[in-house]
Parts: sequence; structure tokens; C-alpha cells
Amino acid sequence: MDFFFEKLTRPLLFKQDPESAHELAITGLKLLASIAPLRLAMEKFNLVKYSKPVNVFGVDFPNCVGLAAGFDKDATCWRAMPALGFGFSEIGTFTKHKQAGNQKPRVFRYPESEAVVNSMGFPNEGVEAAAKKLAKTISSKKTPLGINIGKSKITPLEEAASDYIFSFNTLADYADYFCLNLSSPNTPELRKLQTKEYLHSLLNSIQQANIQRSEKLAKKRIPLLVKIAPDLSFSEIDEILETMQDLSYDGIVATNTTISRPEKSSYEKSGGLSGKPLFEKSLEIVSYISKRTHGKLPIIGVGGINDAECAGKMLNAGASLIQIYTPMIFRGPFYAKYLAKSAQWRHETWL
Repeated sequence: MDFFFEKLTRPLLFKQDPESAHELAITGLKLLASIAPLRLAMEKFNLVKYSKPVNVFGVDFPNCVGLAAGFDKDATCWRAMPALGFGFSEIGTFTKHKQAGNQKPRVFRYPESEAVVNSMGFPNEGVEAAAKKLAKTISSKKTPLGINIGKSKITPLEEAASDYIFSFNTLADYADYFCLNLSSPNTPELRKLQTKEYLHSLLNSIQQANIQRSEKLAKKRIPLLVKIAPDLSFSEIDEILETMQDLSYDGIVATNTTISRPEKSSYEKSGGLSGKPLFEKSLEIVSYISKRTHGKLPIIGVGGINDAECAGKMLNAGASLIQIYTPMIFRGPFYAKYLAKSAQWRHETWL
């Protein structure tokens, strides 16, 4: 862990409530993103570039460590992330409609276990606002950009497909891949979209929009991924994998936050639990998916990767890429660089 962060920065940030501290971090990174000479100098020093890029679903990643969705909710600071060492960023979750999210306070830290509970509910300015920002900044993109989209709270489940398609079409010009968030526990009934009743129709509709755009513009299809919950049974995961395979989906993100709680835990707040306590469950699911698909479906592993050993286990279990968010809160802003360097030998010796 960075000494300066551990002894000085983190204690100051932890004196504020978690959401205020997050907004302060976003403001600082937004400033960094706007100062090109500083941003580029830090990128040159911190961005770990493997001797050969990590190629996943047709996209080249300079290293295997990415920023998970939920950090940059409004496309404001993603350009600064390579300067911290990230090989890619996933922004959002964006929804068709602007929404404030759930009532505050809605984020709670548990430093003793390096965990966070949140009940955010997709607060964001909406996809059209995000598109305007991206149109002005996308030319300075240095690493792949994933875009995470979800269902607006006011949209009925029966109309979810049109909601996702609107978001897809609005942001498609800026995405290296899309991730469909069907698994946040903080939007009522959203997780029902992972079930048989809704899944095939929803995923098919979005893939058809993707194909139509591809044919109209004579461009390649944009890779489509699905982000799943860690609270699914293996049989439910099998149904999702079968549907994704039938519809030629490109990858899966495992996993989102969990609504379950470890035995004898002190996480009394409701919402999704992330961080260290999630790791073993996420690892189990990544391993299961990899074995079930014979390693053919690209996996982005996320959930509690709080040291190099965890990163290694996740990659060894079958993840092609990994993502972090909560560990940065406890380990510091340059944690991605540390993880990317720790995984570099593995990638380069496996070439």
C-alpha cells in the first residue's frame, strides 16, 4: 500500500462520509484529466504496458487491470485512469433517463474488512448527457473504454429492452465494448432480467440493434457483455450462459455486489456488499463459468481483489481481465499499477 496514501490521504478522506469523499476524488481526477501535460506524464510513468497487449473479444488492452463500473458514473474522469495505471475503464452505469438514485446516506465503509455496502440505485445524468461529454473527450482516449448500461428505475420490466436499446444507440459511437448491467441489487426488480422470463428476449433485442448498426455503418459489431450477480445458483448461471451462447454474446463480467452476508458479520446496512468479503464467491463463479464454457467465453473477474495473490487466483481461475473499485478506497489510487505489474510476468510467460 502507498505510504503517503495510508498515513495521510486516507485518514483525511475517511473523516468525510463515503459519498463526499468519492466526489472529492472525482473532482481531483477530473482536474487531472483536463491538464494534458500532467496527465500524459503520469500515464508514461504509471501505465503498465505488457510486451504484447491482452487481446480479449477483439480488443487490445495494454494490461489486464480495469476500473469497474460505478466509479465514474457520469463520464467525467475516465481519461485520467491510465495515469493511475489502469489498462481500461468501464464507465456508468448509465440509464436512458436521468435519475438521482436512492435516498442518502447510501454508501457505508467497513475498514476492518475492506468492504463497502452501497444502495446507490444508478444515480446518473442520463445517456444523452454522457454522450455529449464523450463527444468532446473521446479523441483523447488512450485505453479501451467500456460502457455499462442499465434500466431506468421508472421503466417497467416489460419495456426494459427499449430502454437498453436507446442507451446502446446513444453511446455506441464511443464504446469499445458494452456491459449490460442486469444484476445491481439497488434498482427494484432489475435482477429479474437475469431470469428465463426476460433474458432471451432482452439480450436478443440488444444484439439485433447491434447487428443493425453494424450493417448500416459497415462496421464491426460492438462486443456485448453481461454483468451477473454473485447470488445466482449454478443452474441459473447455466441458463444465462446458454442464452449468451445462442445469441453470440462476447463475454461476461463476474460479479456484481452481493445481497448475502457472511455469518457473524456486522454489515447491518442494506444494499450490495463489495470488497474483500466478496472475493471467494466471485472467484468460485469465475472458475465455474470458465470450466462450463471450456475457457471459450471471455470473463472479466471483479470482486474483492485486494492483493496480488487474489489477482493471480482470479486470472488462474479463467478471467482474461480483472476490474477493481472498492480496493482503491482502502489501498490507494495507484493500486491498479501494482496489480498490473504483479500480473505482467504471468501474461508475458504465457505468450
